Amino acid sequence: MSRIQKILVVGGGTAGWLTACYLAKTLNSAAPGSIRVELVESPNIGLLGVGEATFPSIRGTLAAIGLDERRFLVGATATYKQGIQYVNWVRPPGEAGADRFFHPFSQPSQRPGSPELLPYWLLGGAPEGMSFAEAVSMQQRLIEQGHAPKRAGDPDYQGPMNHAYHFDAACFARVLAEHGQELGVTRHLATVERAELDESGAIDRIVTREIGELRADLYVDCTGLRGALVGGAMQSPFHSRRDVLFGDRAVALQVPYARPDAPILPFTRATAQEAGWIWDIGLQKRRGIGYVYSSRHTDATRAEEVIRRYVGEQAAGLDALHIKFETGYRPEHWRRNCVAVGLAGGFVEPLESTGIALVELGAYLITHLLPGDLDDMERSARHYNQMMVARYERIIDFIKMHYCLSQRRDHAFWIDNADPASIPQTLQDRLALWRHRPPHRLDFVTDLEMFLPCSWQYVLYGMEFRTDLEPMRSAYPQMAAAQREFAMIREMAGHALVDLPDHRTLVEQLCREHAQRTAQHEGFAA
Repeated sequence: MSRIQKILVVGGGTAGWLTACYLAKTLNSAAPGSIRVELVESPNIGLLGVGEATFPSIRGTLAAIGLDERRFLVGATATYKQGIQYVNWVRPPGEAGADRFFHPFSQPSQRPGSPELLPYWLLGGAPEGMSFAEAVSMQQRLIEQGHAPKRAGDPDYQGPMNHAYHFDAACFARVLAEHGQELGVTRHLATVERAELDESGAIDRIVTREIGELRADLYVDCTGLRGALVGGAMQSPFHSRRDVLFGDRAVALQVPYARPDAPILPFTRATAQEAGWIWDIGLQKRRGIGYVYSSRHTDATRAEEVIRRYVGEQAAGLDALHIKFETGYRPEHWRRNCVAVGLAGGFVEPLESTGIALVELGAYLITHLLPGDLDDMERSARHYNQMMVARYERIIDFIKMHYCLSQRRDHAFWIDNADPASIPQTLQDRLALWRHRPPHRLDFVTDLEMFLPCSWQYVLYGMEFRTDLEPMRSAYPQMAAAQREFAMIREMAGHALVDLPDHRTLVEQLCREHAQRTAQHEGFAA
């Protein structure tokens, strides 16, 4: 029996280094006799730092690889993210009605013995005009007022409110590179020129310009959208889903704060535009702002005008970065002894920040499915591919729901998104069912879902979807108990506002603590 002895990650950046860190930590690569993890990256490829948003799973991943939270905050210029605020998605600006809603990360409150609150919100049990997110979770009030999800004394990656992070992707990659080498990852700085195959069609070696050949038993392709190994040498086809999600371009700006103590948004703001939407992400020293748009519905010149208008006078003199992409995935992420992670395997526009979460999933699955015998590689590949395809399809449905439920008809982009021909049948079926009952956990296959049922509920009802429960009112006899819960949540939110600090205040405190610890450590070492 021949076992895997070495894994080579090809490509650095967030995908490459996060995967390498996870593999090295999980496989204990620093120990003698363990599977070796190596990474090769070009010394000449610059990384984009437009501002990256993540999913709450990132906390578990960073904890699993043993990266200190304060070190991460400082090195990646990171801040906290507690959800997403959607502006002008339901209707055009200026029309009567709510102009925004939240998708918070914390789940709806449900104490033991108390009823599930969603049906009672649908039946009018919450205060009139109160959104679902505000009625069932205290998090919306906290993030509206700029509070952090935790206190300085809380353990790393833990806190009262569920959360993720914003960070500079280029800075994050550098932190991971340092940490990965501490975990035993061997780093090669070299430019990959080609992959050479053996007689079976598997990768035999990687040829680099500077250091010649590199060999491994498993090659992890983290070369980004070009998919140099999986799409190049292995010829794994790309399955486009631009028929469903139209966004295929972005233009981004790095916008300094007007003053050093400016508030940092503890959420991502997504503002709908004529042919897409603008992300607005608060980092420690600047905002990362970008316009995701459809090239079928506008052009680069107009897109840059839109984003500069959004930013205002601060956009003057700032260079715009234009990015091309396509939503879709490779049905065969893993082919023979090559497996794609991150953009090399697929891409879904960044509306709900699934990019790095898919990298995390790829790293988890590789570790879990790593064959004990090289002859079992094909079985592992089949399982991996099934899991990844199912995950992509469910993500695409969820993202499409944001667009197709909009009442906007002011531009062709929004009209086309409401066309049933662009809505997957799986999503159409779910929406039809939810006209008469709300989403339930049994509607979802847990291991294949990126988003919990409550995320579907927050977006569904934030977009003012109508579920008619009136014919079933008698099935919900606990209205008084539910109303007490709604009142309790409002009361507890008031206490949390006192207990949880301002977002910028917390970030700056944790960064200072890291500097103090580093200075003390260096003093002891001296």
